[in-house]
Amino acid sequence: MAFVHSAVTARDVLTTEPKSGLTSGVKTARKPGLLRRLIVAAQEARMRQAEREIALYLTRTGGKFTDEGEREIERRFLSNRGW
Repeated sequence: MAFVHSAVTARDVLTTEPKSGLTSGVKTARKPGLLRRLIVAAQEARMRQAEREIALYLTRTGGKFTDEGEREIERRFLSNRGW
């Protein structure tokens, strides 16, 4: 039997009246801040770079995703080099 978490957290409750005349209880979507957008952009750029490098590695090694290839990819990308 599955159970669903039904507790209301503090962030789910709107405690002040909206200033724009909307009905009470309606939450407005907030645009992420500059720092959050920069972090997301850096993460996405790193992911694209990693995907390009994996594709190049697979191309150079014959295009097959073998156990040995998987171990090498993990060794290269899960190490802490450069971070």
